[in-house]
Amino acid sequence: MPKSDIQIARSASLQPITNIGSKLQIPENALSQFGRHKAKVSYDFIKKQAGKKNGKLILVTAITPTPAGEGKTTTTVGLGDGLNKIGKKATICIREPSLGPCFGMKGGAAGGGYAQVVPMEDINLHFTGDFHAIGTAHNLLSAMVDNHIYWGHKPEIDTRRVAWKRVVDMNDRALRQITTSLGGTANGFPREAGFDITVASEIMAIFCLATDLKDLERRINNIVVGYNRNRQPIRAKEIKASGAMTVLLKDALMPNLVQTLENNPAFIHGGPFANIAHGCNSVIATKAALKMADYVITEAGFGADLGAEKFFNIKCRKANLKPSAAVLVATVRALKMHGGVGKNDLGKENISAVKSGCKNLERHLKNLKKFGIPVVVAINKFITDTDREIRSVKEATRKLGAVAIECSHWEHGSKGTEKLAKHLVMLVEKGKAKFKPLYPDAIPLFDKIEIVAKEIYGAKEVSADANVRNQLHEWEKVGYGKFPICIAKTQYSFSTDPSLKGAPKGHTVNLREVRLSAGAEFIVAITGEIMTMPGLPKAPAANSIYINKNNMIEGLF
Repeated sequence: MPKSDIQIARSASLQPITNIGSKLQIPENALSQFGRHKAKVSYDFIKKQAGKKNGKLILVTAITPTPAGEGKTTTTVGLGDGLNKIGKKATICIREPSLGPCFGMKGGAAGGGYAQVVPMEDINLHFTGDFHAIGTAHNLLSAMVDNHIYWGHKPEIDTRRVAWKRVVDMNDRALRQITTSLGGTANGFPREAGFDITVASEIMAIFCLATDLKDLERRINNIVVGYNRNRQPIRAKEIKASGAMTVLLKDALMPNLVQTLENNPAFIHGGPFANIAHGCNSVIATKAALKMADYVITEAGFGADLGAEKFFNIKCRKANLKPSAAVLVATVRALKMHGGVGKNDLGKENISAVKSGCKNLERHLKNLKKFGIPVVVAINKFITDTDREIRSVKEATRKLGAVAIECSHWEHGSKGTEKLAKHLVMLVEKGKAKFKPLYPDAIPLFDKIEIVAKEIYGAKEVSADANVRNQLHEWEKVGYGKFPICIAKTQYSFSTDPSLKGAPKGHTVNLREVRLSAGAEFIVAITGEIMTMPGLPKAPAANSIYINKNNMIEGLF
């Protein structure tokens, strides 16, 4: 019986984090250590790297996710190891896992099999405390907003127009909509409020887009927490909250350094979801890694229609990053599901379903090329895949002008990605990348939403009521029109209907709500039935997580 992910992680031979840092020329005195195998990299050291030449940035993304699994993080880790194996100085940059999915349905996000980052249990649980700092800073602002209202401070906030929710890093549907300040006048003014999950917090977005502490505080100052009775915005700087919030985030903003199972360096920092936020690790970690390595492999959450689109249109635009190539991860199993096969029948060979499901891969592949970068397809191999099924994916990809390479990193680690690594180096060294965002800054906000919906999702139109359209116009009038768009949409379909697999087209994207993230400097467009606070499934993963008689964690994956 094959070992589980956690068994493999526990059997790994980890090196001291100082040894891992030395591979990137990080001296011991530049590391703030959390035990032997985790550390934060100091601001002073990162600043000293500013004059160095950047390495090559590679994005790993995926086809539309299914319950069959795609393995985007696993491929990111495996490719980083593969590049090191062929003699390249490479590191990976990925997001920190949220406790919500860990105890919910998705599980952790530290890779799998022999392509993992370790210590896996720490990374998937409290890690270095970054998420706690982000949630605390966010909720400090919430408390200060209510305190500002309670004492009648100027400028006065209209209690009907408070725009700042609270957050918690857990899937808790009961907190989506609440009433606060009950119990009498000593507790404040009762009002409707709610919670988002921490990974959807604007503080998380700001944390991941800030370039340094000064930029972090600038962005926090610009957060719009509510409006007065004349509908004029009230910002965090007027609540006098930004200084204390920055203090809470000071240590968290330093990137986290860990290692892969093959003792290669990995940065894990920040963690916004891509279905409800911008889905990328921190800018500060990515930029630091680019100064220390020749190749930096990063990922963007969920499918390319969400994560990759936001990586290109938000992160790269804001941070002036120029990616050199993209890797599109697909599995035969997921393609069969997109071709109409049920989960219980995925182990049976079905060439016609694979070919039909390749329409989903085709849409993602064409979308990625619209950003002006070369793309290679990585087939993340499962033991049930047949040679004929894999050949059919390679043939479909070849007809689209790209190459699909079979990878077995889950089973073999870096040995399973050598071919992919060599092909990727060849693609990058050709220097054909001419990256460009999908839309310019200057066009109207609604036009930006339409471009993403039509060009990436294959939609016919975007519907929105007068209130939503008027709100976008109002934001344009006061200077927010140049912001990019962050669309919150189901991850399970190109459409807003999660049941529509494959590559649906001609559908309508219903724009339900828009939110201003003035500190993060983007507009959130909420579509369909997507929730910014998920709920737990009928049988959450938490049911099976416990400490065994040897005081070891069981059930974490």
